[in-house]
Amino acid sequence: MKKYLVAVLALALLVVALVGCGSSASSASSSAADSGSSSSAAASSEASASASAEASAASESASAAAQDGEFKSSIMFCGSTSLYPIISSLAASFTEEYDTWDKVDASMPDKHISIYVAPGGSGVGVSAAVDGTADFGMLARDIKDEEKQKLGADYQEFIVARDALTVSVNANNPIAESMDNMDKETIKKIFSGEYTTWDQVDSSLPKENINVYIRDLSGGAYEVFQKSIMGDVEISGNATQSASMTELATNIAGDQWGIGYAGFGAYNKANADGKKLVAMKVDGVEANEENILNGSYIIQRPVMFVTGKPITASEQAFIDYIFSQTGYETVESNGYIPAFTPKA
Repeated sequence: MKKYLVAVLALALLVVALVGCGSSASSASSSAADSGSSSSAAASSEASASASAEASAASESASAAAQDGEFKSSIMFCGSTSLYPIISSLAASFTEEYDTWDKVDASMPDKHISIYVAPGGSGVGVSAAVDGTADFGMLARDIKDEEKQKLGADYQEFIVARDALTVSVNANNPIAESMDNMDKETIKKIFSGEYTTWDQVDSSLPKENINVYIRDLSGGAYEVFQKSIMGDVEISGNATQSASMTELATNIAGDQWGIGYAGFGAYNKANADGKKLVAMKVDGVEANEENILNGSYIIQRPVMFVTGKPITASEQAFIDYIFSQTGYETVESNGYIPAFTPKA
């Protein structure tokens, strides 16, 4: 059996934040059948038995190899749950295609490709890149100046996609028929809890409780929405937090009276097999590709990964793969807008 090491770290968010991205992992066996799956994969007994130990040692061994001038065969990504399915899917297909680094480039050694991808939120991703528990931190928001400074003089960023936060309601909510636009003030009143029932938004709607769904507080989406819409007003403490954008979109789709800021990619995937969510225009501007790219839709963000160290040969090879035609198609298949022209 080939040894494909695409490891998915399945720790709870708090544990990830406390012990770092390289501390524990479960390993998935990538194959043609599962290389496109981002959230789960069938674990082989061989990979499962070895992955935890290998993942926990990945950061330390990579650091030692760099100091000794050895070839670095493993790569660790950690952070944004929005970028996670894209990078994990590409890690699986890259490993499936090449298996060992010499098949990527004949000048590289015959060593197995090990790419570890861990979800945990944008803030966790930056911290992991700063403290060296991950080679790359994944973000779904703009990076802060103080974060750049912590990453140092070798800071580099790689923008993979553009995303937006759609103000989405359940498709069975009658508001989807009565209105298609919300101004910022109305959105702010809904998410702050000032409006608690749907008839307060529109008198023609029933007096049903408004159920607000948001990302957890470490996610980049929370910061983007706070900055773009809420300003100094806090989101209601009664809002239901979701561990990922997929979960957030699923929560809205399962609640007739739900509303939340589903990411553009998650929104498109949720509606792939039929209309489950309806996105409101914001101040009259629709969340579509044109308006996101030209900046007129205001709740938007980059989806990217960053590092604070020089790029190794193996890392550059995988980065080139991310920005290839395969990467472009993977970004699109996940519902996002590619932020690059594919490399030949």
